[in-house]
Amino acid sequence: MSRPLTVMLVAAEASGDDRGAGLAKALKRRLGDGVQFVGVGGERMAAEGVVSPFDISDISILGLFEGLMAYPRIVRRADETASLAAREKPDVAVLIDSWGFTLRVAQRLRRLDPKLPLIKYVGPQVWATRPGRAKTLAASVDHLLSINAFDAPYFEAEGLPVTFVGNSALNIDFSEALPARIRDQLGVNPQDPILLVLPGSRPGEIERVLPAFENAVNLLKDTRPQLQIVIPAAHTVVELVKSRVAGWSNRAHVIEGDEAKHDAMKAATVALACSGTVTTELALAGVPMVIGYRLGKTTYAIARRLIRTKYVTLFNIAAQAFVAPELIQADCTGPKLAQEVALRLDDAQLCSRQASAQFAALDQMGRGGPDPSEVAAEAVLKLVAAWKA
Repeated sequence: MSRPLTVMLVAAEASGDDRGAGLAKALKRRLGDGVQFVGVGGERMAAEGVVSPFDISDISILGLFEGLMAYPRIVRRADETASLAAREKPDVAVLIDSWGFTLRVAQRLRRLDPKLPLIKYVGPQVWATRPGRAKTLAASVDHLLSINAFDAPYFEAEGLPVTFVGNSALNIDFSEALPARIRDQLGVNPQDPILLVLPGSRPGEIERVLPAFENAVNLLKDTRPQLQIVIPAAHTVVELVKSRVAGWSNRAHVIEGDEAKHDAMKAATVALACSGTVTTELALAGVPMVIGYRLGKTTYAIARRLIRTKYVTLFNIAAQAFVAPELIQADCTGPKLAQEVALRLDDAQLCSRQASAQFAALDQMGRGGPDPSEVAAEAVLKLVAAWKA
C-alpha cells in the first residue's frame, strides 16, 4: 500500500491557524485517507490532524522589540519544526503567513532537503513596506499562494511564481448566524445597542491596544448605560483577555468560538476593532467599525519611515479611502476612539453608508469568488504533481 501524501503545514498565529485548517479540510475532501498532515499550528489545525510539537502562542509576535526579545525562542521553535520535518519527511511544506517565523523555517527546510517543495501561503505586504522581502522570499520558497490580487507583480518580478487564491475571510458564511441567539445567551435585551470590541489575536496587541479600548468603553458607558459590550476573544489570547476584562469597572461579555462570534457580528451595532483579519470579517457581516492600533514606540518609529501606504486596513487599501476610520498610535486613545464610536451609535444613516462602502471595497477585494481554501488545495496538488513529474 502506497504511503499517503504527507503535507507539512506551518502556522504561527490565529489567522494562519484558520487558513491551515481550511486547507487541510479541502485536501481531505479531495484525497480522503490519501493525505496526512504534520506540522505546527493551533487548535483549529489540530482538529484537522496537525499535531503541533509546541503551543504557537509563544511565537505569535509583532513588533521590533518583541521580536528581538523573542528571537532565541523563534530560532529554537524553527529548529524544532525542521527536526519534525527531518523525522516525518513530508512531500511538500506549506508555510502560512507569519513572515519572521516561516522564513526561518523555510531556510532550514531548504538546507535539510533542497528537493522538498516549499510553498508560502500569504506573502509579506511588500506593496506597503519593505519591498526587499519579495527578493528574500523568492530565494527561499518555490511558489507563493497570495490572498491579494495585486500581489503577483511584486513577487513575479523577482522570479517567484504566484497563484492568487483569494482571502478566506471573504468567504465566511454568515447565513446561519442568529443575532437573537447571542442576545438570549448573554441576557441582552433586543433593543439594547451592542458594541463589539475586538482587541487582537496576539498577546502584544492585547497589551498595547486593550487599555485604550477599555478607556473608550468607560467613556461610552458613562452616557449610554444600556450599551452592551461584547468581546469575541481569539482562541490564542482568550485567557489573557478574560483576565484583563475581569478587572473592568463596566461589565463586558467575553465570548468564544466561531458560532458565538458570527452571531455577535450580526447582532452588533458598531465594532471597535484592532487592525487585522477581523476587520474583513466584520465588513463582510455588515458591521460599521472604528479601527484602532498601536505598535511599540521603536517599531512604530521605524515603520513610519518604511511604510508606503497611508492605510493599514485591507478594504481601505482596496478603496484607497478611509472607508472605516483608522486611529493609529498616538491617535489610538480612549477619547478619540469613543468619539468615533459615538458618532456611529448616534447616526444610523452614517452606519448604513459605511456598511455599504465596506461592502463595495470587499467587492474590489474579490468578495463572492470561489472558496480560497479549495483554490489553495487545488494549487498545492497541481504543484506537487508538477514537481513529481
